[in-house]
Amino acid sequence: MRRFLTILLLLVPGLLRAQSPADDRVLDEIVAVVGNELILRSEVDAFLAGYLQQQRIPYSDELWLEALNQLIDQKVLAEHARRDTTIQISDDRVEQALQERLNQLMQQVGGQTRLEEIYGKTLTQLKAELREDFREQMLAETFRNRKLQQIRITPSEVRAWFEQFPTDSLPTLPDLVRLSHIVRYPRPSEKARQEAFEIASAIRDSIVSGRSSFEDMARRFSEDPGSAAAGGHIPDTRLADLVPEFAAVAARIPIGEISQPFETPFGVHILRVNRRQGDLIDFNHILIRIDESQADPSEAIAYLEAVRDSILQYNIPFGLMARRHSEEEATAAQGGRVVDPRTGERDLVLSALDPTWQRTIDTLEVGEISHPAEAVLLDGRRAYHIVRLDRFVPSHRVSLETDYARIEQLALQEKRQRVLRQWLNELRQSVVIRLAGKARELAERYPDKIVTSTLAQR
Repeated sequence: MRRFLTILLLLVPGLLRAQSPADDRVLDEIVAVVGNELILRSEVDAFLAGYLQQQRIPYSDELWLEALNQLIDQKVLAEHARRDTTIQISDDRVEQALQERLNQLMQQVGGQTRLEEIYGKTLTQLKAELREDFREQMLAETFRNRKLQQIRITPSEVRAWFEQFPTDSLPTLPDLVRLSHIVRYPRPSEKARQEAFEIASAIRDSIVSGRSSFEDMARRFSEDPGSAAAGGHIPDTRLADLVPEFAAVAARIPIGEISQPFETPFGVHILRVNRRQGDLIDFNHILIRIDESQADPSEAIAYLEAVRDSILQYNIPFGLMARRHSEEEATAAQGGRVVDPRTGERDLVLSALDPTWQRTIDTLEVGEISHPAEAVLLDGRRAYHIVRLDRFVPSHRVSLETDYARIEQLALQEKRQRVLRQWLNELRQSVVIRLAGKARELAERYPDKIVTSTLAQR
């Protein structure tokens, strides 16, 4: 954890100096010892810095102690997990988790080269230094999840939790809907496809001739928002995580060669594979999207009308038809059910949906299926769909009768936090925890903010 947090600290330069006026006096110190493990002040500072930056709130000593508490909790959990011989974290799992996190960091800072420049080490060296820190983190998480799975809540506990709130303080929910849909994308016109291929070919010619670098052309022309700023670079990625059309080219193209333009559902690409190791590839690509405004929707509309007629005339389950015929993979796999991509909730706020959805839903009664209509999907793509209104809950004050599932989740979340905190405090009693430096000073000022073991003398 120590070295991993150092990387995070380096990614937010200047933030800690702005937050902590004492930086000029003390750059680092040991602030806690948990068993045989040290926690440095820089670790706590880095952990807290990310939180402050994300939440956009000012530094406080109490928040610093809370960050220290979380780091102590992780080390206590890891220590107990090591004592539990039934918990084993394989090297493969550690390697996978570490690679995924490094991929995220590389995307944030602009690629592998930039990350190596920031830290002054090669990716191989970073992996070697961070591997055991990740193992500790995974041990702690596994041990904690075992406890979480044991915590349940009964209907009577849900009711008791809800009834503690005065009726006039309960929030009013807006109109909520549950929806299922079947999606078809209009096929781009041949003219639009040809234009995209011509642009990609011209870009490739400029790169191959040496007039421009791949990275420069990606920054100028690529329409992939996730990689354009990094020169089209996407670090180690599994072939299985790529769409089949892209994976087929990436698997066979010689290392360092620039591919001919090829098409995927996202548009037209050119690709350069930098490194291939097993099923992992490191590559740069440039995406030119096909102009959707030139697409002909008639085929998609006719297809959806036929699907709707089959459902209504032959009583075929909507979910079955969605799995067979919807081109939106995420909802098709769930029988067409639409969920909030941020929360996974099925209840969607009607007023928050795109106007194209609202116009379609306004014509439906619960259980009805719309005719094909144009829509801006939740991922921003334009398509046509038929929609079934599965549920409509008008604006109302929260109640157990209409919102039991939502209330149950909130009550369970509160119970889990309470039980976990009590459990963690008990676990701390069997691990020697000593505070020092800034931690000791703040713990004496805020004696109720931190729990140490009875085994240690502070």
